[in-house]
Amino acid sequence: MIKWVKYKTVPRILYDFSQEWYKKDHDHCVSHTTRAPRSGEKDGIHYHFTNKEDMIAAIEKGEFIETATFSGNMYGTSINAVEEVRRTGKICVLDIEMEGVKQVKCTDLDPLLVFVMPPSIEELERRLRRRNTEQEEALKKRLETARREIEFGQQPGNFHVIILNDNLDKAYSELCEFIAKNVPGKGEVFRGL
Repeated sequence: MIKWVKYKTVPRILYDFSQEWYKKDHDHCVSHTTRAPRSGEKDGIHYHFTNKEDMIAAIEKGEFIETATFSGNMYGTSINAVEEVRRTGKICVLDIEMEGVKQVKCTDLDPLLVFVMPPSIEELERRLRRRNTEQEEALKKRLETARREIEFGQQPGNFHVIILNDNLDKAYSELCEFIAKNVPGKGEVFRGL
């Protein structure tokens, strides 16, 4: 399964609620980024932190299935990172931006695309301000990008399911129901959660 979640909601939901089964059957594909690590983030776990020159060179060599620039930083998923997960037989979970979704849809990966949508731009702004990790100008750019992403996310055919992130338990339940119906062999596992 490949999914798109702007604010890391689905991996957090899956990890927090059922750590053992999540680790058994799923693995989060670690993306690359040119942004600086935030407090507590570790290279190779949260992201592969790199510089712009090295990332551009890798992109030019065709080493990425998707790339995007967000808030002035480059992000991308390498072919190698996806293959590492696929070799384990686990479901590969991606956390990618709108441009990345467009690119992944053009691959042979046959992704399941989940859009976790904030309740509103106002609520998203409140959450981001509470997190307090960005300067005001970067926050404004992020919110403008979120508006475009929400518009894209709501267009028919861009995602298999849209989950409103207004209640964690409800969002989790909707995600489990979607996976139970759409991922072969996962129905019984998810129906019991």
